[in-house]
Amino acid sequence: MGGHSHWATVKRHKGAMDVKRGKIFTRIIREVTIAARTGADPDGNPRLRLAILKAKEANMPGDTLKKAIQRGTGELPGVMYEEFHLEAYGPGGTGILMEITSDNRNRTVAELRNLLTKNHGNMSEAGAVSWQFHKKGLLTIEKGKVDEDTLLSLALDAGAEDVKAGDSGFEVLTDPHHFEAVKKALIDAKIETSLAEVTFVPQNTIKLEEKAAEQMLKLMEVLDEHDDVQKVHANFDISDEVMEKVAAAG
Repeated sequence: MGGHSHWATVKRHKGAMDVKRGKIFTRIIREVTIAARTGADPDGNPRLRLAILKAKEANMPGDTLKKAIQRGTGELPGVMYEEFHLEAYGPGGTGILMEITSDNRNRTVAELRNLLTKNHGNMSEAGAVSWQFHKKGLLTIEKGKVDEDTLLSLALDAGAEDVKAGDSGFEVLTDPHHFEAVKKALIDAKIETSLAEVTFVPQNTIKLEEKAAEQMLKLMEVLDEHDDVQKVHANFDISDEVMEKVAAAG
């Protein structure tokens, strides 16, 4: 399992999870607003249902959530966000896929191109990188939370595609349409997940050594901090040994 291929996992490993509530709320509000464009009823709108769940997990006030939905449906005035992907190359030839929400595409592209140039990366043409990723539901369970046979049986019965075991725990992969069912099965079985989201999973990973790993992690942090970047994905793999060296050097 290339656990360090997933940026959310890396941030936890580095102790660099974004704890700024305002920033977390901003991203969730944008997601709720965009999801609500196709309907305010979460029962008939799976994307909105997931966004609302994420908002509740972040303890977003109900009034804030309600207004975000109303902006999406047009009941309240608000900024019109455009959704698009940007692709780039990072240190060591790694592929980077960014999910963007912006009210000004030209500004966002220019800013991110500049950030990439300054941090050992460069923007690529559309399609140059995205083919290396598949959209999947991803749930990670830390070692010791469940035994492999129990997880395998439960997850596959609920519709999971694969369960991968690694040194730090397990990864459960699903088709995006089966993500909610698998997540519910784990919750009902009281199996705690450290990560549960629909994301882009790399088909293959590129192993990075110390210098390239340090540059890559810095680039990922810089991109992740940009207000218009909802999520950033990359196909790097950094071993625990290299990660510890980078952390010690930093």
